[in-house]
Amino acid sequence: MDQTPIADMKFETALAELEAIVSGMEGGQLELDASIAAHQRGMALIRHCQQQLTHAEEQIRMLENGEFKEVDRNTLEAQ
Repeated sequence: MDQTPIADMKFETALAELEAIVSGMEGGQLELDASIAAHQRGMALIRHCQQQLTHAEEQIRMLENGEFKEVDRNTLEAQ
């Protein structure tokens, strides 16, 4: 498992690692300790991705001259 510091990851990299963790855990091949460690890293990756999405939403609002416009979260999550 990649141990790149999460804070240094771009959204796409963090999401790809999260998907790999989920896939590995679904396969049921991990021992208990490895499964716990994977879950902890996965939760940290989720928090990191959520923070980046929130930041992106804030940037979009600023680009629209301070006018609030609802952001389509499905569009952001698909990226």
